[in-house]
Amino acid sequence: MLRLNTRDSQEYRFWLTRRMAQRFLPALTQSAERLEAAQPGVAATDPVSRQILNDLRRDDFLEKADFSTPFENRATQLTLGPVPMLVTDAHMDLQAQGGLDLTLEDKTDPIKSKACVMHLQISLVHGLIHLMALAAEKAQWFLSASPDPSQENPESPASEPPRYTH
Repeated sequence: MLRLNTRDSQEYRFWLTRRMAQRFLPALTQSAERLEAAQPGVAATDPVSRQILNDLRRDDFLEKADFSTPFENRATQLTLGPVPMLVTDAHMDLQAQGGLDLTLEDKTDPIKSKACVMHLQISLVHGLIHLMALAAEKAQWFLSASPDPSQENPESPASEPPRYTH
Protein backbone atom coordinates (compact mmCIF):
# COMPACT_ATOMS: atom_id res chain seq x y z
CA MET A 1 0.00 0.00 0.00
CA LEU A 2 1.25 3.44 -0.97
CA ARG A 3 0.14 6.18 1.43
CA LEU A 4 0.73 9.85 0.71
CA ASN A 5 0.01 12.73 3.09
CA THR A 6 -0.47 16.30 1.93
CA ARG A 7 0.40 19.43 3.88
CA ASP A 8 -3.29 20.07 4.52
CA SER A 9 -3.72 16.71 6.32
CA GLN A 10 -5.27 14.75 3.47
CA GLU A 11 -4.20 11.18 2.86
CA TYR A 12 -4.26 9.27 -0.39
CA ARG A 13 -4.06 5.47 -0.27
CA PHE A 14 -3.23 3.22 -3.21
CA TRP A 15 -2.77 -0.50 -3.69
CA LEU A 16 0.05 -1.35 -6.10
CA THR A 17 0.29 -4.93 -7.29
CA ARG A 18 3.68 -6.45 -8.04
CA ARG A 19 2.86 -6.40 -11.74
CA MET A 20 1.93 -2.70 -11.63
CA ALA A 21 5.04 -1.83 -9.60
CA GLN A 22 7.17 -3.83 -12.03
CA ARG A 23 6.02 -1.60 -14.89
CA PHE A 24 5.60 1.63 -12.92
CA LEU A 25 8.99 1.87 -11.19
CA PRO A 26 11.16 1.84 -14.36
CA ALA A 27 8.83 4.33 -16.07
CA LEU A 28 9.03 6.61 -13.03
CA THR A 29 12.83 6.35 -13.06
CA GLN A 30 12.91 7.20 -16.76
CA SER A 31 10.69 10.22 -16.11
CA ALA A 32 13.06 11.37 -13.35
CA GLU A 33 15.99 11.12 -15.78
CA ARG A 34 14.14 13.21 -18.34
CA LEU A 35 13.16 15.79 -15.70
CA GLU A 36 16.75 16.13 -14.54
CA ALA A 37 17.99 16.45 -18.14
CA ALA A 38 15.40 19.18 -18.81
CA GLN A 39 16.69 21.44 -16.03
CA PRO A 40 18.00 24.83 -17.24
CA GLY A 41 21.69 24.78 -18.08
CA VAL A 42 21.86 20.99 -18.40
CA ALA A 43 23.11 19.39 -21.60
CA ALA A 44 22.46 15.67 -21.16
CA THR A 45 20.94 14.40 -24.37
CA ASP A 46 22.12 10.79 -24.61
CA PRO A 47 20.76 8.07 -22.29
CA VAL A 48 24.09 7.44 -20.51
CA SER A 49 24.57 11.13 -19.66
CA ARG A 50 20.95 11.40 -18.49
CA GLN A 51 21.38 8.38 -16.22
CA ILE A 52 24.64 9.70 -14.72
CA LEU A 53 23.07 13.11 -14.09
CA ASN A 54 19.99 11.48 -12.56
CA ASP A 55 22.14 9.28 -10.31
CA LEU A 56 24.11 12.31 -9.07
CA ARG A 57 20.99 14.36 -8.37
CA ARG A 58 19.22 11.40 -6.74
CA ASP A 59 22.20 10.71 -4.48
CA ASP A 60 22.32 14.40 -3.53
CA PHE A 61 18.61 14.32 -2.69
CA LEU A 62 18.91 11.08 -0.68
CA GLU A 63 21.76 12.52 1.40
CA LYS A 64 19.52 15.40 2.50
CA ALA A 65 16.22 13.49 2.81
CA ASP A 66 14.85 12.29 6.15
CA PHE A 67 13.81 8.66 5.81
CA SER A 68 14.29 7.87 9.49
CA THR A 69 11.12 9.65 10.66
CA PRO A 70 8.23 7.16 10.61
CA PHE A 71 5.12 7.84 8.55
CA GLU A 72 2.71 9.95 10.59
CA ASN A 73 -0.91 8.90 10.55
CA ARG A 74 -2.14 12.47 10.99
CA ALA A 75 -4.60 12.70 8.12
CA THR A 76 -7.96 14.23 8.91
CA GLN A 77 -9.43 13.29 5.55
CA LEU A 78 -9.07 10.15 3.42
CA THR A 79 -9.55 11.85 0.06
CA LEU A 80 -10.22 8.68 -1.95
CA GLY A 81 -12.28 7.04 0.79
CA PRO A 82 -11.47 4.48 3.50
CA VAL A 83 -10.58 1.72 1.02
CA PRO A 84 -7.29 2.24 -0.86
CA MET A 85 -7.63 2.69 -4.63
CA LEU A 86 -6.31 -0.25 -6.68
CA VAL A 87 -3.98 1.22 -9.31
CA THR A 88 -4.61 -0.43 -12.68
CA ASP A 89 -3.19 2.34 -14.89
CA ALA A 90 -0.59 5.06 -14.43
CA HIS A 91 0.17 7.98 -16.75
CA MET A 92 3.07 10.37 -16.45
CA ASP A 93 3.33 13.76 -18.15
CA LEU A 94 6.48 15.86 -17.89
CA GLN A 95 5.65 19.52 -17.44
CA ALA A 96 7.50 22.25 -19.34
CA GLN A 97 8.02 24.26 -16.13
CA GLY A 98 9.43 21.19 -14.35
CA GLY A 99 7.72 18.51 -12.36
CA LEU A 100 5.70 15.48 -13.24
CA ASP A 101 1.95 15.11 -13.45
CA LEU A 102 1.22 11.59 -12.25
CA THR A 103 -2.23 10.13 -12.87
CA LEU A 104 -3.14 6.93 -11.05
CA GLU A 105 -6.34 5.19 -12.15
CA ASP A 106 -8.55 2.32 -11.05
CA LYS A 107 -10.40 0.95 -14.06
CA THR A 108 -11.58 -2.32 -12.50
CA ASP A 109 -15.19 -1.09 -12.71
CA PRO A 110 -15.85 0.79 -15.97
CA ILE A 111 -18.90 2.48 -14.48
CA LYS A 112 -17.19 3.70 -11.30
CA SER A 113 -13.61 4.22 -12.44
CA LYS A 114 -11.46 6.46 -10.24
CA ALA A 115 -8.49 8.67 -10.99
CA CYS A 116 -6.11 10.76 -8.93
CA VAL A 117 -3.77 13.37 -10.45
CA MET A 118 -0.75 14.60 -8.51
CA HIS A 119 1.87 17.16 -9.44
CA LEU A 120 5.27 16.04 -8.14
CA GLN A 121 8.46 18.05 -8.08
CA ILE A 122 11.63 16.14 -8.98
CA SER A 123 12.62 15.72 -5.32
CA LEU A 124 9.33 13.95 -4.61
CA VAL A 125 9.82 11.73 -7.66
CA HIS A 126 13.25 10.68 -6.34
CA GLY A 127 11.76 10.03 -2.90
CA LEU A 128 8.90 7.97 -4.34
CA ILE A 129 11.30 5.86 -6.41
CA HIS A 130 13.50 5.27 -3.38
CA LEU A 131 10.63 4.28 -1.08
CA MET A 132 9.03 2.02 -3.71
CA ALA A 133 12.37 0.28 -4.31
CA LEU A 134 12.83 -0.26 -0.55
CA ALA A 135 9.29 -1.63 -0.17
CA ALA A 136 9.73 -3.93 -3.19
CA GLU A 137 13.01 -5.21 -1.77
CA LYS A 138 11.41 -5.85 1.64
CA ALA A 139 8.54 -7.70 -0.08
CA GLN A 140 11.12 -9.72 -2.07
CA TRP A 141 9.53 -8.66 -5.36
CA PHE A 142 12.93 -8.53 -7.13
CA LEU A 143 12.12 -5.40 -9.12
CA SER A 144 14.52 -3.09 -10.88
CA ALA A 145 14.10 0.68 -10.93
CA SER A 146 16.15 0.80 -14.12
CA PRO A 147 14.25 0.95 -17.38
CA ASP A 148 14.58 -2.04 -19.68
CA PRO A 149 17.18 -1.01 -22.29
CA SER A 150 15.16 -2.73 -25.02
CA GLN A 151 12.26 -0.34 -24.24
CA GLU A 152 14.48 2.73 -24.75
CA ASN A 153 15.13 1.84 -28.39
CA PRO A 154 12.74 -0.85 -29.63
CA GLU A 155 14.83 -1.49 -32.76
CA SER A 156 17.87 -2.68 -30.81
CA PRO A 157 17.59 -6.25 -29.47
CA ALA A 158 18.30 -6.92 -25.81
CA SER A 159 21.82 -8.24 -25.23
CA GLU A 160 20.55 -11.12 -23.12
CA PRO A 161 17.11 -12.60 -22.50
CA PRO A 162 15.14 -11.48 -19.45
CA ARG A 163 15.55 -13.56 -16.29
CA TYR A 164 12.55 -14.74 -14.32
CA THR A 165 12.62 -15.59 -10.63
CA HIS A 166 10.37 -18.34 -9.33
